[in-house]
Amino acid sequence: MVVCGDDALAHRLAAELSGMYREPVTLVLPPARGRSGHTPAGIPGRREPVAPVRVLEARTVDDDVLTEAGVGTAQALALVHDDDEVNIHAALRARRLNPRLRLVIRLYNRKLGRHLEELLDRSVEIQAPDLDARAIDASTTVLSDADTAAPALAAAALIGTSKVVHADGLILRAAERGPEAGGGAAGGPPSLCTLALLSSDDSPDAGEGSEASGARGPLLLPDDELTADSTARGRVVLEAVGHEGPPPPPRLGRTAPLSTLFSRRVRVALLGLVSAVAALTLASVWLTGDGALHSAYLSLLDLIAINEPALEDEPARQILQLLSGLVGLLLLPVLVAAVLEGFGSFRSASSLRRPPRGLSGHVVLLGLGKIGTRVLTQLHARGIPVVCVEQDPEARGVAVARSYRVPTVIGDVTEEGVLEAAKVHRSTALLALTSSDSINLEAVLYARGVAGRLRTVLRLYDDRFAAAVYRTLRDSHPEAVTRSRSVTSLAAPAFAGAMMGRQVLGAIPVERRVLLFAAVDVEGCEALEGRTVAEAFRPGSWRVIAVDVAASDDRAPDLTGLVPRQGSAGERELLWQPHPGYVLLTGDRVVLAATRQGLAELLGRQPRAGAGEPEPAGR
Repeated sequence: MVVCGDDALAHRLAAELSGMYREPVTLVLPPARGRSGHTPAGIPGRREPVAPVRVLEARTVDDDVLTEAGVGTAQALALVHDDDEVNIHAALRARRLNPRLRLVIRLYNRKLGRHLEELLDRSVEIQAPDLDARAIDASTTVLSDADTAAPALAAAALIGTSKVVHADGLILRAAERGPEAGGGAAGGPPSLCTLALLSSDDSPDAGEGSEASGARGPLLLPDDELTADSTARGRVVLEAVGHEGPPPPPRLGRTAPLSTLFSRRVRVALLGLVSAVAALTLASVWLTGDGALHSAYLSLLDLIAINEPALEDEPARQILQLLSGLVGLLLLPVLVAAVLEGFGSFRSASSLRRPPRGLSGHVVLLGLGKIGTRVLTQLHARGIPVVCVEQDPEARGVAVARSYRVPTVIGDVTEEGVLEAAKVHRSTALLALTSSDSINLEAVLYARGVAGRLRTVLRLYDDRFAAAVYRTLRDSHPEAVTRSRSVTSLAAPAFAGAMMGRQVLGAIPVERRVLLFAAVDVEGCEALEGRTVAEAFRPGSWRVIAVDVAASDDRAPDLTGLVPRQGSAGERELLWQPHPGYVLLTGDRVVLAATRQGLAELLGRQPRAGAGEPEPAGR
């Protein structure tokens, strides 16, 4: 495996491949960068990788570097630079060097990613027409770490909003249930299966610090007998809550409504002037006997003072001209005021909104980078009121916030008054998603001093640091909810699964561990092929939750992008809750809920020593 990157995701991904899948990895990094705080291919707080990791330093990813990294004989290549253009250039070079190479590319631009997948897959057919697609998987997969992590980050900040995974045109929701609720909730959708039993501690979030403190953590994928016996523990159940359309596109270029361009006083003044012109026209028709159109024309000329003086006309016409001139004097300042007010309103419509005075019950979002922008889109699509805080006025998410008309504060969150301007003391949650752990922590500590019970979600990288922060905040503010998430921990399993030739539909954090949802072909998998659904269930490792009922030739390659079929109502690609006696045959494709070690073992890699210990996950 070859991994090329320039940030923390490259290290996490190399550790995932080496430690979980036992694959030898070549890690290509920029010279003298990314070494402080991160061991090459290592994750703080975890054991060293069990497979060899070769580190190669290079300033650019050109043909010579790719050749030296072994792309010509590699099984898969992951390009996870933070710059989309760098990843695209390297992907084109790698595909030309090795048409049989499986490519996994990190791109923020989703539309460009779909076109790039089609282009690179088509180039395989041209460069290697004799390639056996069943024997060698040379596919191209474009993923986004922001899209993978955004649902979990948004869900952690909202009451009653669970973690979600999209598949088969459905939203799969992992909902937490208390001991009294059992496997479902009154009036809610039926659960498909039980994914986990929560920590036995009385606290609902006891597992947030469990892996560092040695406390008992959650039990993932328990069997039905254990689930029935553990009535005193809360649980995480999987629910299908229906189809959800794509988030609304940014409303770029939308102008403000007319009622916001002119104040009520200006509108009343303009209405009065129109009435005056109409009255002058009627008086002219009555006194002079001219037609209505000619009288209106002369009245307008008199109003703007460009008509000739009526020196030789009858007295009635002269009096009307004087009245029209006086009205015209009143018209000039009103027109100037209307123009200035309209110009100011247009400027306000194209600028960032300030938080309204009486705003409350909103979510404060710190940081409008890649991750913050995706989370903002998630919250906006669900109708959640948001106030954004960003230090850089040129950040990529500022334009999105402006298009959504979301109130935004430009300033440094570490300075006095910035969080107050965002009305953090009246908010329901704080999402600290900047790229700096120290800034996120400082913002949360300051917000805790303003609102002690505020629900907070931090973006933190280091596992041990996150556990220490959690325990300290829990002890200082036991009545408040604190969560920490790592974007790289949520994204790395999806990238690693794609490199191994498996489609990872999503990752759902369960306390401080993670469950993966992956599409797996039954053929060649000894743990699945020829077994029933019940026999294929491995408690604590993996569980079959759906079977693809489409024919092999009609099967969709991407289950996350499916929409309901245009056939009978409710017809779908996947059969959820398959019968326990259903036999999995060659040619079938299933959707699994699996742990990271379980998925690695299912792909033919034995789990490393200590696999039964709690695995650090999406925090």
